[in-house]
Amino acid sequence: TWVFNNSGATFYRSDFVIQCGLHGTKVVNPDGNLDVNETSQNVRVSNTRGTVATAHWDVPDCGNTEFFINLKENSHLDTAYGGYCVWAEVRDASSFAVVDAIAEAIPRGPGVTVAINSITVE
Repeated sequence: TWVFNNSGATFYRSDFVIQCGLHGTKVVNPDGNLDVNETSQNVRVSNTRGTVATAHWDVPDCGNTEFFINLKENSHLDTAYGGYCVWAEVRDASSFAVVDAIAEAIPRGPGVTVAINSITVE
């Protein structure tokens, strides 16, 4: 079980993904960056609707406090910038309803975010 709790994280992006993390906060990730992007080791699950992946800059082994949920099929993310590693998926209709509600709550521009109280991944 992975728990993301009271960290100041928000969902702040909604276009072809909804992205969540500490972007725009002063919180520093105490764990640092990921050592290895498993996508670069050819362990691949495609970035399809409902999959969750680690966000990173233009180099693959730098993900840290950001993740996104794919709102549609985004197979181009499987290889772009070394690939975006999928590590979870949204599995049921009620969870998809939450994802879609978050996507609708975030305008397609800067300024408005959706605060996260907690997320549990089992």
